[in-house]
Amino acid sequence: MRSYSLIAPAKINLYLEIIGDASGGLRQRPDGYHELAMILQSIRLADQIDVRSISTDNIRVHCNHPQVPTDKTNLAYRAAELMVRQFPEAFAKYGGVEINVNKQIPVAAGLAGGSTNAAAVLVGIDLLWKLGLTQSELEELGGTLGSDVPFCVAGGTAIATGRGEQLSPLPSLDKIYIVLGKYRSLEVSTPWAYKTYREQFGNSYIRDTDNLAARANAVHSGAIVKAIVDKDAREIAQKLHNDLERVVLPAYPQVLQMREVFANQEGVLGTMMSGSGPTVFALFESQQQAEEVKLQVRKAILDEDLELFVTRTITHGIKVVSSV
Repeated sequence: MRSYSLIAPAKINLYLEIIGDASGGLRQRPDGYHELAMILQSIRLADQIDVRSISTDNIRVHCNHPQVPTDKTNLAYRAAELMVRQFPEAFAKYGGVEINVNKQIPVAAGLAGGSTNAAAVLVGIDLLWKLGLTQSELEELGGTLGSDVPFCVAGGTAIATGRGEQLSPLPSLDKIYIVLGKYRSLEVSTPWAYKTYREQFGNSYIRDTDNLAARANAVHSGAIVKAIVDKDAREIAQKLHNDLERVVLPAYPQVLQMREVFANQEGVLGTMMSGSGPTVFALFESQQQAEEVKLQVRKAILDEDLELFVTRTITHGIKVVSSV
């Protein structure tokens, strides 16, 4: 019996621009996803994933969080299934897999909790079965599971285009401090957010392939990328951008209120909703400032349903912490 314990970090979006989709025009994505230009960032808030070989030919998933399914609807389970299909000889040799998810990342939060768990399972099974896959091979496998999974394998800071699976690494940002806010009982449907954005703003979508590629490439020379290269936290915070705020904030007053409360606190460099929400984050130059603002937000929003986390940017994705 052999096992690996892995750290699976969450991610935030520092930038999210919707530049096209699959509805009509000359440009049609066969998978129905939107064409995006994003900047993704790994954060220290993380789940721990334990992957263990078992003597039967089953896949078993356990999780300490009651809202997380442990059947085939769980992305970590589907990652193990994918490895079984892709590498039947290794599966026959080493047997089944037991996966334990110690969930610290909030569920349905726009922080890639499910995707990072799946990424950790891919990395863990690669090690368990001694497959020797490269990072790019693991990212490619991850892309078949979900658009955030390749980034979660790689981690750090990256530009993501296409539906989010085409990655261009950026210089890593370390130790920009963050406060995250998420209402436990509040979920925003990602398909709803994109569908609503299409209905309201689809007339601005780029349709032809050449212009779409040019717009996706433009983010590489954008102001926020320059700020990241310069490691200028203040400038990064001024250039935060998320198109989905245009539809989510009007529809979810709690998220809008939290964003406004963050924005009004002293020491906050910038604040934004991550992904399709409902998590809102704020950036800081020091942990002390982040801790102080967390207390101020707690006083301003007297709702026990609101979870607040202090974390920071990190430079890595999936990381092995121990093996037995």
